[in-house]
Amino acid sequence: MTLAVTLLGTGSPLPAPDRAGPATLISAGEGADAEHHLVDAGRGVLMRLAALGLGAPNLTAVWITHLHSDHITDLNDVITTRWVMTFTETPLTIVGPVGTRQVVDHILASLDPDVGYRLAHHDDLDHRPPVTVIEVERGEVHLPDGQGGAVTITCEQTDHKPVDPSVGYRFDHDGASVVVAGDTVPCTGLDALCTGANALVHTTIRKDIIANVPFQRMVDTLDYHSSPEEAGATAARAEVDTLILTHYVPPIPQSGTADDWRALAATEFDGTIEVGDDLHRVEITPR
Repeated sequence: MTLAVTLLGTGSPLPAPDRAGPATLISAGEGADAEHHLVDAGRGVLMRLAALGLGAPNLTAVWITHLHSDHITDLNDVITTRWVMTFTETPLTIVGPVGTRQVVDHILASLDPDVGYRLAHHDDLDHRPPVTVIEVERGEVHLPDGQGGAVTITCEQTDHKPVDPSVGYRFDHDGASVVVAGDTVPCTGLDALCTGANALVHTTIRKDIIANVPFQRMVDTLDYHSSPEEAGATAARAEVDTLILTHYVPPIPQSGTADDWRALAATEFDGTIEVGDDLHRVEITPR
């Protein structure tokens, strides 16, 4: 195994009792030397990591696709928990589109009272949360020295307007590659990122259902998300081997079974289609 995808959270802004908010873990390697890259940090992300026997101290970096609230709800928890659960100063690198630095600065400001309490209470805690923010647009992303190195990460612009900018990420390791798209409609940036990849993780919504919901705020989501069929078409254009769906709106089973979602994507894509609950794991191997 060279790369593994774990769907930490398959939910959306709509709270669901059995689905955490959007978050995907890309892991490379085994044991203490493994790299763990967290893409987005929706509600409950550290609980899902704990179910894997991992925590914030195990993360190589956090990768934010865009600044919608459901994708960053628990970023503050990741920052705080990384800080208080490591016993030497261990910087957390957060990578995201332009605007991420401002958001992180505001999160840190909101945590200031808590930081003060902990510094006053714990003699062995002598530094504030160490966070490094890298804002990206496209191309290869280089983490600070000593962080990662086994996985090559590149990014491209996606299309989630009016949420702008938004980015997708590609992770390459030892001949295997996976793209995590985030929220987007089909676009040239995502197509370019997926070309030659083994797998694509794509958020999706059931447009055929949402179009009939008598609530304008839900109908508004149709023009900046992909349906399972559109995600399938993107996977087919890039000739990936595996399409992994997540971010189910409406949530499964209210929106049908996993087989229903899989069948919709299969109208456009004849490769392997994964539709899983939280903690569903897919291993990605080279062709």
